[in-house]
Amino acid sequence: MKQINKIKGFFWLICFLTGANLVACDSSKKGNTDAETEEVKGDVTLYVTTANRSYDFKKSAVAFSETQNMSPSTITLDPSQRYQTMDGFGAAVTGSSCFNLLQMALDDRAKFLKETFSDSEGMGFSYIRISIGCSDFSLSEYSCCDIKGIENFGLTDEETLYVIPVLKDILAINPKLKVMGSPWTCPPWMKVNNLTDLKPFESWTSGQLNPACYQDYATYFVRWIQAFEGAGIPIYSVTPQNEPLNRGNSASLFMTWQEQRDFVKEALTPKFKEAGLKTKVYLFDHNYNYDNMNDQNDYPIRIYDAGVDQDVVAGSAYHNYGGNREELLDIHDQSPDMELVFTETSIGTWNDGRNLPVRLMADMQEIALGTVNNWCTGVIVWNLMLDTDRGPNRDGGCQTCYGAVDIDRSNYKTITRNSHYYIIGHLSVVVKPGATRIASGGYVENGIVYSAFENTDGTYACVLLNNTNENKKITLEDSKHHFSYEVPSKSVVSYQWKK
Repeated sequence: MKQINKIKGFFWLICFLTGANLVACDSSKKGNTDAETEEVKGDVTLYVTTANRSYDFKKSAVAFSETQNMSPSTITLDPSQRYQTMDGFGAAVTGSSCFNLLQMALDDRAKFLKETFSDSEGMGFSYIRISIGCSDFSLSEYSCCDIKGIENFGLTDEETLYVIPVLKDILAINPKLKVMGSPWTCPPWMKVNNLTDLKPFESWTSGQLNPACYQDYATYFVRWIQAFEGAGIPIYSVTPQNEPLNRGNSASLFMTWQEQRDFVKEALTPKFKEAGLKTKVYLFDHNYNYDNMNDQNDYPIRIYDAGVDQDVVAGSAYHNYGGNREELLDIHDQSPDMELVFTETSIGTWNDGRNLPVRLMADMQEIALGTVNNWCTGVIVWNLMLDTDRGPNRDGGCQTCYGAVDIDRSNYKTITRNSHYYIIGHLSVVVKPGATRIASGGYVENGIVYSAFENTDGTYACVLLNNTNENKKITLEDSKHHFSYEVPSKSVVSYQWKK
């Protein structure tokens, strides 16, 4: 027995020193992270992840203090100052992600999805994005109407055999999950080379939407939404086009703001209302810098100014592959009644994507807290799961992307959790759909970033980044309570407590 314990002790030491995922090291462990489902005692529940994984989404608790608060490092919540209402946080469930999930053993997949999406026993991811037709992380190039004529619309094997089964599993775990759909391209028979020549351009890559096909393409959206809802998958929102200023993706469609304005106003909005759809529409869905096309600056604002039906068009969506997130604040200031949602970002070989000590800090500051503190109602990262060969992927798409998690292709069991998994988890575990971002302030220091919220269930939440080289004893205070916790250096902490 002593020899067995000695071997087990060495085994766990290796796991710790290598930062390895503990599930891969010991299949008997209940959770993929340190956050277990058993109840912890204390007034404040918190979750901690350090960049070196010494705390791996560790769940613990602290008590309210009964002494007078004299701490100079106090963050004070002010619910009287209220900002945006949160829709949720999550990742893209692409065809590639679904393929990988379905290669897993049934029990392993169920366990991973529960730990990711369960609101009571996991991180509570609450918003996902899927493609309308193929994306650059699909198993093939396809639309839902490859044969000319909208009467030929129909879901394909990628939806019926991969995406829909996975979505049903997720919805069984989290019935309140929101789903966003985005097309990478229209059916190629709807494309023309440009809006002057109007010559057919039957290619998956580039081209522009033929104005003569506006009505058919709007019908395509309606039928896609209805087909998914018929399969038990409600569609909360759509964007008219993923990356409309990117001609070069493996599946793509170029769409200026003028074209999107005309398509949305003349066809998409009327078709949605005619069909009685409640699905929200978010414009643009591309980079902060408008791909350096000066005539496309303020893309969604130009469409708002032309007049849109706000019963259908809720706001605009952004990615961070170019430009600065301060653009979010500029767009909000120009049109404060319209929503903002952050819909895509990637990690990969180009930004040291598997280096958690670097990426956890940068991605928490730039993506998670950076977008929320600039009025985004939701945050969605790119692929939920890729394999260790960064796929399945296709020529012309991203060959160098990592997933929020990566699964070992040799066994479809061992999972590496990357920064995007943690940053979404730290938001979604304490900030629930319907929460309102509220004011917070007082303590200011370089490397300390935070955001506070009031949930609809009568709890407060705060997510805090300590991107310094020192532990920081930080006090949080509302109008009735205060408490302190020593936040480890290079860490993220999520707090939740009853008002």
